[in-house]
Amino acid sequence: MTTSPEHARLLRLATRASVAVACTLIIAKAIAWWLSGSVSMLAGLTDSALDGVTSLLNLLAVHYALRPADDDHRYGHGKAESLAGMAQALFIGGSAVLIAFQAYERIKQPEPLGAPWLSIGVIVFSLLLTAALLTLQHRVIKQTGSNAVRADSLHYRSDMLLNGSILIALILAGMGFHQLDAWFGLGIAGYILWSAIQIARESFSVLMDEELPTDVSQHMLELACAVPGVLGAHDLRTRISGNHWFVQLHLELPGELTLSVAHGISDQAADAIHAAYPRAEVLVHADPQEVVKTERAQTRIQ
Repeated sequence: MTTSPEHARLLRLATRASVAVACTLIIAKAIAWWLSGSVSMLAGLTDSALDGVTSLLNLLAVHYALRPADDDHRYGHGKAESLAGMAQALFIGGSAVLIAFQAYERIKQPEPLGAPWLSIGVIVFSLLLTAALLTLQHRVIKQTGSNAVRADSLHYRSDMLLNGSILIALILAGMGFHQLDAWFGLGIAGYILWSAIQIARESFSVLMDEELPTDVSQHMLELACAVPGVLGAHDLRTRISGNHWFVQLHLELPGELTLSVAHGISDQAADAIHAAYPRAEVLVHADPQEVVKTERAQTRIQ
């Protein structure tokens, strides 16, 4: 089991671009927050700082996940991506709590903002840079299915909404509605927390070996049963590790077939599934139909 050179190149490109964007936005937003004192800008700065940490974690996780399978990790190292996703969820959730606390304090003691138009310029720059990164990440996810890049893309998509909200808050604050900045910051904190929960749920599903969607599993069974000589298929099991799918299933074949013929039919079934789902590594076990019928009859009696 290996990852193609093109997939590896795209994964490295996406993670490095994410780190570069996060570092650029941290510097820009830090300057804008220092000059303006905006809670909304602080929310954006906190989020970008955590983006930098999580993007760095992604960079390390993807580097590790791309390592080929070895004697100690026969299924590869793909779960490192999901571990990075869980770490992202914890960092993002923590940032939401900090932002909410700061917003609550500012609601109680509102203050006018300084240099609001500089902050607005920084946010517009952030929106453009984030949009460019999301375009790249969408291409990488489409071609690789990377869970780590998908999680990274999820919180950068939330950043687009976050930065859009900050832009509105800053414009209103510049017009004299100072307290709205803190209320927008509080709402943004709630959205960030919701995003963290979504990332955690997706990563947790992979770590707990959740099955692929039912329609995908059913289609795999249909592909296997369509192979000439196959009488049926059952006990299909699936799991995800990084951008790889592991699939196991049992084929029902005539008992009088030779081992060589049964092996050839099993390979055809595995190839049919792999052709439809290139990320799938398929393991097929051949069962004589007579044995399957006997086992089913015994199960009904019990």
